Amino acid sequence: MNPFLSLTPIAEPIARVAAIGVLATAVMDVWLLLLQRLNVPTLNFAFIGRWVGHLARGRVAHAAIAQAAPVRGELALGWLTHYAVGIAFAGLLVAAQGLDWVRSPSLLPALCVGVATVAAPWFVMQPAMGTGIAASKTPTPWRNRARSLVNHSVFGLGLYLAAAGIAWVVR
Repeated sequence: MNPFLSLTPIAEPIARVAAIGVLATAVMDVWLLLLQRLNVPTLNFAFIGRWVGHLARGRVAHAAIAQAAPVRGELALGWLTHYAVGIAFAGLLVAAQGLDWVRSPSLLPALCVGVATVAAPWFVMQPAMGTGIAASKTPTPWRNRARSLVNHSVFGLGLYLAAAGIAWVVR
């Protein structure tokens, strides 16, 4: 049964993008959970929420986000932001590839977009949170860059798997 059949021509691609973004982000989260289980440091989503909370108050950059004043509901805000950005990145992929890609996805465009999304943490989030461009102010910048690149590659794989799964279900 095709859950998208009853949607309007405008709502269908929006629903597909949202589903792809949520599922791809969930794939990345499973990856991050696996890393945590292996004692590999991963992102604290409360810090994303803290940054977004301060951003809403006009503060963009911090010397160290961990030292910034906590924001009420920062963990939930961080998770919400994480999934909203995942949906936005899925939208970027569909905008670049078109709706034909959604109906018949291929791996390479999804991986390319996943890898390209590493620009967000390297050039926006990390500098704004006080860790420098591409984690340059951290004790192990190259290790952190590699982790970000791998994490976003997993997100790219998730974009493909989500789109392929949805395409299979709706056939």
